[in-house]
Amino acid sequence: MPPQLKAEMNVMPKVVQGDLESLSPEARDFIETNAKLCQPECIHICDGSEEENKKLLDIMVEQGMIKKLNKYENCWLALTDPRDVARIESKTVIITQEQRDTTPIPKSGTSQLGRWMSEEDFEKAFNTRFPGCMQGRTMYVIPFSMGPIGSPLSKIGIELTDSPYVVASMRIMTRMGTDVLKALGNGEFVKCLHSVGCPLPLKEPLVNNWPCNPELTLIAHLPDRREIISFGSGYGGNSLLGKKCFALRIASRLAKEEGWLAEHMLILGITNPEGKKKYFAAAFPSACGKTNLAMMNPSLPGWKIECVGDDIAWMKFDEQGNLRAINPENGFFGVAPGTSVKTNPNAIKTIFKNTIFTNVAETSDGGVYWEGIDEPLPAGVTVTSWKNKDWTPDNGEPCAHPNSRFCSPARQCPIMDPAWESPEGVPIEGIIFGGRRPAGKIIMHDPFAMRPFFGYNFGKYLAHWLSMAHRPAAKLPRIFHVNWFRKDSQGKFLWPGFGENSRVLEWMFNRIEGKASAKPTAIGYIPTDAALNLKGLEDVNLTELFDISKEFWEKEVEEIKQYFEVQVNADLPYEIERELLALEMRIKQL
Repeated sequence: MPPQLKAEMNVMPKVVQGDLESLSPEARDFIETNAKLCQPECIHICDGSEEENKKLLDIMVEQGMIKKLNKYENCWLALTDPRDVARIESKTVIITQEQRDTTPIPKSGTSQLGRWMSEEDFEKAFNTRFPGCMQGRTMYVIPFSMGPIGSPLSKIGIELTDSPYVVASMRIMTRMGTDVLKALGNGEFVKCLHSVGCPLPLKEPLVNNWPCNPELTLIAHLPDRREIISFGSGYGGNSLLGKKCFALRIASRLAKEEGWLAEHMLILGITNPEGKKKYFAAAFPSACGKTNLAMMNPSLPGWKIECVGDDIAWMKFDEQGNLRAINPENGFFGVAPGTSVKTNPNAIKTIFKNTIFTNVAETSDGGVYWEGIDEPLPAGVTVTSWKNKDWTPDNGEPCAHPNSRFCSPARQCPIMDPAWESPEGVPIEGIIFGGRRPAGKIIMHDPFAMRPFFGYNFGKYLAHWLSMAHRPAAKLPRIFHVNWFRKDSQGKFLWPGFGENSRVLEWMFNRIEGKASAKPTAIGYIPTDAALNLKGLEDVNLTELFDISKEFWEKEVEEIKQYFEVQVNADLPYEIERELLALEMRIKQL
């Protein structure tokens, strides 16, 4: 380290907003230690106010980092450096004393269930990145609550960042500001440190005025220290540290220790025509219609769907044995391409005010555009792609990045559930697992949709799920599996999907009530021929839809066995092994 930098690291930057003295000793120490290390020009303690947000948006416009979208109310467009557009699993690590605390030790090859880094290697990586990394920039202090402020199910974090984009986005995605500091008092919090890794003056010009440092990007989780440390990326999944980093990776470890569940699941409420309501949680991997299901307009008359959350669920059994769930987030960070009035009308009604769009295309009339938006362009309106180039459909490449996003307040969704911010959470009576596999059922290797987000050893995670059955007085929710994506021999979908999925939810609802009939099969109970309400639907071939191919399932069982044997190895719970053997026997009898 240069002598000048060593000397500067003893200097405390000035505080331009907020009062360090009003914070708890632990919070103050966290801020001061990292401020001396990262050497920002000044420190700004965020209050979460509208006035503060407006100033930050103005700063980003001035820097050329975002631009106002004049077609909508308070909407903004950010175009990133093309090297910084998504989560990077290869650079996302968990640091524990032993590798087996993070991932099972595979029988051969490398683990597909997370990336471990030793404490020694992390210290070296940290020390080559963070000293002086915020020079010339403002360090923003973001106090945030995952979940409603004051809820017994919520957790608090403090993120230090040199990115105003992160501050503006965290204000949408979390409860953020002065109220959180009041609720925190002298309590515990998760420590989050983030830098774009571009101290000023710049050594080389920015692309799209987007600061990042792709060569040195690292997103590290230290569960034993309750810390998240991210460097080099400004993209949401790597920089909004309350999201996947805290709400899944760190929270899943906290949940294991404290006896609850932190899951990559939507939460929805469904009300039948008689006014009776039930809540479901559901896990779907990417591109499997998760947000569409959470915001569905049901096709069945008299049924109502309401959204509690579209991405993450924290669930804990209460004293009466009910599984209670909260959505720890405060906004939607959704993939834009494919979102349209047809696929998700409620998302479309949500996202065109108070929203930050990232890497979508821009129209010449101040709007946004992407693949699958299903809206014709007005005459004379042109499109500029996310790469800041003129675009037409004949270009041969997408106008919006496939992972382009909208970041919108959840309260704007027209079907948010009245209890979505209930401190005690909503009672979960059913859990749905789903995926995309045209020939068979679901993606069995990742039914929890958690593979990129485990905070600890997957084998121990399975054991933790199984332990829930032994909670005192636990009323276990019913478990369902779905696959909306089965195809016939001509490659056509066997099920219409979207709002028609409410017919499947109706069967699940009635099944929990003890009213819907089902028949046993080798892979579980399926609706009897008359149990699924198909009124008004044409050309649904139930025989083909519910066909269980012996050939497919024999291969599937073999693949699952191989996966567990190689990847989970000695950490596979006995109960899972036993269930797999029982499944294998049932398939043989088909």
